[in-house]
Amino acid sequence: MPVKSGDMAEPCAKLPWNIGTYVAARLVQLGVQDYFAVPGDYNLVLLDQLLLNPELRMVNCCNELNAGYAADGYARARGLGALFVTFTVGGLSALNAVAGACSDDLPLVVVSGAPNSNDFGTERILHHTIGLANFEQQLQCFKQVCCHTTTIMSVETGSSRIDTALATCLRERKPVCIEICCNIAAVEHYSCAPPRSEMVLGMQVSNDKNLEMAVDAILQILNNAVKPVLVAGRGLRAFDAKTDFLALADASGYAWASMPDAKGMLPESHPCYIGTYWGAVSSPVACEMVESADIYMFVGPRFNDYTTTGYSLLVQPTKMIEIREREVIVANQGTFHCINMRDVLSALAKRIKKNDASFVNYQRMFVPAALPPNINQQESRLTTNVLFYHIQNMLTCDTAIIAETGDSWFNGQKLKLPEGCQYEFQMQYGSIGWSVGATLGMACGLQGQKRVISLIGDGSFQMTAQEVSTMLRFALNNIIFLINNNGYTIEVEIHDGPYNNIQMWDYCGVVNAFNNGTSKLYTKKAETEGDLIQAIAATKQLPDTLCFIECVTARDDCSKELLEWGARVAAANARPPAKE
Repeated sequence: MPVKSGDMAEPCAKLPWNIGTYVAARLVQLGVQDYFAVPGDYNLVLLDQLLLNPELRMVNCCNELNAGYAADGYARARGLGALFVTFTVGGLSALNAVAGACSDDLPLVVVSGAPNSNDFGTERILHHTIGLANFEQQLQCFKQVCCHTTTIMSVETGSSRIDTALATCLRERKPVCIEICCNIAAVEHYSCAPPRSEMVLGMQVSNDKNLEMAVDAILQILNNAVKPVLVAGRGLRAFDAKTDFLALADASGYAWASMPDAKGMLPESHPCYIGTYWGAVSSPVACEMVESADIYMFVGPRFNDYTTTGYSLLVQPTKMIEIREREVIVANQGTFHCINMRDVLSALAKRIKKNDASFVNYQRMFVPAALPPNINQQESRLTTNVLFYHIQNMLTCDTAIIAETGDSWFNGQKLKLPEGCQYEFQMQYGSIGWSVGATLGMACGLQGQKRVISLIGDGSFQMTAQEVSTMLRFALNNIIFLINNNGYTIEVEIHDGPYNNIQMWDYCGVVNAFNNGTSKLYTKKAETEGDLIQAIAATKQLPDTLCFIECVTARDDCSKELLEWGARVAAANARPPAKE
C-alpha cells in the first residue's frame, strides 16, 4: 500500500536524482520490496540505479518468462509486481507471463531497457531487434496485453511518464510497459527528485441516478424471491469489493457460493458459504442450490468455457442478476451503466430483507464428504485423494496455496481453507508452468508472513523448473508437492495422444543439483502414504528450509471432477463448424 507523504525522503536523500532511482522510489512507495530481473545490455545502467535503493531487493531470475510469472505471483501477494528486462529479446520472452497477469487483472509493471535515444528515427539497424530500423515491435506486442505503454526518450519527461504508467496500472488493475532508453537511465535531473507525495489514481464514481434505479430494480426482485442465492466471482478482488460482498451476505442471509476462479478470495468459514459453483463439478449440493434458485445474483463473474465446464451451466438469463465492475444487468429489466460494483453492494446491504430460506434448504440437503477409504495405510501406494487429505491437514492461516493448471485445480477446489489461508491459481489463461515462477514471487512477497505450498504436476514443472534454483538462492522456505503421474493428465482427459507423454526425471536429483549444497533444502520421494507422512513431518521441523516432495501416483489417478470436466470441455472443443 502507498506510504505516507514524505516517507521516501530519508532513504532516498543521498541518492542521485535520475530516472532509475525515481522508478525505484515510486515502487517502494507503492509497497514493492522485491523486483524480478534478467539483465541485458540495454538495461544494465538502469539496474545499477535500482541497486542504489536499500529498500529494494533484486531477485535475479533464470529467464524472462519465469521472471514474469514471479512478478505475477508477487502482485497476488502484495498488490503490485515489477519486472525488469532488456529490449525485445527479454520483453518478448516475458510476454506470455504478462498476458496471464492481464487475464487475472493483476497490476504489474514491465520496465524494459531500450536503444539509445539518438537511434530512434534513424535508419540504423540494432541488435536484439528483428532487423528493422523501426524499434516499435516490442511495444506493439505489449499493447495487446497492457493497459498503457510508453517509451521514455527524454529525462525531462521521464518522471511524469512513469507516474502516468503506474497510476494507470493501479487504477485499471492491468499490466503496463515502460521502455527506458539506455543512455538516459542515469542522467540526473531535478524532475527526478524522490517523490514526496502519494500517487493520485483518480477513481471513477457512480452516477447517483443510475445507482438508485439499479438498486431499486434489484431489490424489487430479491425482496420478492423465495430462495435467492449469491455467487461470488473473480471480479471481487480486482474491483476491491470483497468486504462489500460479505456485508451483503451477512445482511441477506442468502446461501452463497463462489465461482471456481474466485476460490480463496472470501473466507470459507462464513456461516452461509456452500462451496464452489462449477456446474457439473461443483461442491456437493452447490450446483443444485444455485441452479434451482428462483433468483441468482452473480457478482464479478467471468463466464468462459473453463468456469462453465464447457458452457454447460443450467442458469437462465431471466433469473439472473449480474453485477459487473461498472454496470448491472437485471434479469429482464435491462442494463444500468456507470455505477461501481462496491456502491451497488453497499447500497443493497443497507436495504435488503433477510431471507435464509436457501441456506436452510442447503442444510437439509448437505451430506459431509467421507474420508478416503484407504488412509492410514502406511505401506499402501500413494494415491491422489490420500495426498490431498494430508495436505488439507497442513493448512493454517499462516499458509498460502498455489495450484498449477491440471488436476491440482480440481483437488485444490475441494480443500477447505482456514480463514487467512491464501489460495491462487491461473484459470483464465491456464499457462502450464506458471506455478513455479509464481511460487517464487509469492514466497518473496509473503516472506516472514506465510509459508507457500505449491501443488505442481510433473509436466508443468519441466517447463519452468530452473526457477527453484532462485528460490534456493534467496533462502525461501516454501513447500513444493511435485505430483509425478508421468504426463500431462489434464490434457489426457481432454484429448489423449503420444504428445502428452514426457521424459521421466529424477526430480529430487534435479532439485539437489540446483542447490549444489549451498542452501537449506529437504527433498523426499514419496511413493507410499508412510513416505508422505514422514515428509510432511519433516516440513514442520524445518520451517526455514525449502522442502521438495515428489509424490508418485498412477498415471490414471485423477479426480472424478477432472474426468467430468475434461469430457465436457472436449465436447465443447469438438463442435463441428456451423453451417452457413
